[in-house]
Amino acid sequence: MNDTAVALSPRLKSRLAIGHNTALKPVRNWDFSALAGAGALRSTANDMLTFLAANLDLVKSPLAPAMAAEVSARRPTLTPHLEIAYGWHVFTSNGKVIYWHNGQTAGYHGFMGYDPATHVGVVILSNVGSFTGIDDLGHHLLDPAAPLAKFTPPKTHMAISVDEKSLEPFPGEYQLAPNFVITVTMSGDHLFAQATGQIRFELFPEGPGMFFAKVTELAIVFKTDAKGVTTGLILHQAGMDMAAKRIP
Repeated sequence: MNDTAVALSPRLKSRLAIGHNTALKPVRNWDFSALAGAGALRSTANDMLTFLAANLDLVKSPLAPAMAAEVSARRPTLTPHLEIAYGWHVFTSNGKVIYWHNGQTAGYHGFMGYDPATHVGVVILSNVGSFTGIDDLGHHLLDPAAPLAKFTPPKTHMAISVDEKSLEPFPGEYQLAPNFVITVTMSGDHLFAQATGQIRFELFPEGPGMFFAKVTELAIVFKTDAKGVTTGLILHQAGMDMAAKRIP
């Protein structure tokens, strides 16, 4: 795997595909000064196929015992038919067992998986940081019964002017998951959001109770009761609608 590295040589730098966001605008590469295992490796489709071939025992490797051990121990997850092994997700459906993993940094998305019964492996690499159109393709290629995701093009947002008073009902904390809270704050006639462990970003109004972000493809709609009190929000991101209740 001569085209796989953390620190890229001049030769590899010259071949690095530029990453793009969902609006197809170039973005900066992430540099991992820590936690390199989370995404510092750069590679090619050919090198990833070499890696899969070793996992499928199509080529001999001294790492074969370690690769077999990686999938020998599994633990259940909260997702039906999905288990976690060492370094692999294990998905069992339609009479098939698929070993797979994905990954994403700003501007990039990758999928790798294989079917040990048919000895088929799939690698998909994209230089667009999209949440859809990669994993579903990989699963579908390994199992034609696996559905393809319905892709919705990113919505075009247009900011409007609002007065400061109209923003006053929205600041607060909104719980999306047990350990994941979106904190909404206000400064003058500007609204900001910050998720647990992430940076703060501005929310731009586009309608009554409707806001969007410019740093990423994300929209928020605040929900109110009959008295006009804000009770929660709906986060629209990556083709999903996620509800968060306001913390009293």
